[in-house]
Amino acid sequence: PVARRLGEMAGDLWFRSGGRRRAMAVRHMSRAGAPDPAAAARLLFRAYGRYWAEVLWLRPERVAEVTARVEVEGIEHVRKAKAEGRGMIYALPHVGNWEVAGPIARREGLELVAVAEALRNQRLVQWFAGVRSALGIEVVLADRRGGVMRRLRRMLESNGAVALVTDRDLSRKGIEVEFFGERTTLPAGPVSLAIGADAPLFPVASYFAEGPGHRVVVRPPIPIPASGTREERVAAGTQLLAAALEELIRQAPTQWHLLQPNWPSDRT
Repeated sequence: PVARRLGEMAGDLWFRSGGRRRAMAVRHMSRAGAPDPAAAARLLFRAYGRYWAEVLWLRPERVAEVTARVEVEGIEHVRKAKAEGRGMIYALPHVGNWEVAGPIARREGLELVAVAEALRNQRLVQWFAGVRSALGIEVVLADRRGGVMRRLRRMLESNGAVALVTDRDLSRKGIEVEFFGERTTLPAGPVSLAIGADAPLFPVASYFAEGPGHRVVVRPPIPIPASGTREERVAAGTQLLAAALEELIRQAPTQWHLLQPNWPSDRT
């Protein structure tokens, strides 16, 4: 409780400092339908502060305490996919604390690998990898080398799980979709990987609960079209994924701590 409160206070201070991140948060809250985008943006910063506080608080010996306070909705989808033996892919937005998906996968007997942004600060990258390892998450870096997709495919072939945060296209070379009523791009990787591995692609979000704990929601798999060219299937599947992410974000828009430009109009 102390860590959470300190994190929320830090988020309040960051919000008050203003700057481009606050302005971007207000824009995103307006897109998500918040009636008072500025007030919603302040709550967003508090949620982001809580996220960082929880990550800093986590230790291997505290993982069991975290897992005991996680409610999972839709776990039957995960168990069905595991029984079918094709592996599975989780597509997540920047909502709540998505790190808690690791202990849940471990509890279900699943290996889990996640792709992380290759930051310039190697010490920070190593620290994050250590935190996620304690939670049962193997981390591979999204660098320009070709080994990432091979590692993900191997995980799926061994009936494991792959987690991809997919509401932001870092390359700006992804699939054009309509997302919150405006055209932008989302990464092609989740749908392309699902098609190539014949694995289900689940939209997933991990929300902060009131007080301690978290609520993980696993939606049914994206119905990627079976006909058409691969490019057409990836494009159609990515648009379906965008709609599913919208639905998950709208459940708790003030926990959607995406503070970077995400639409072409954000950069003008």
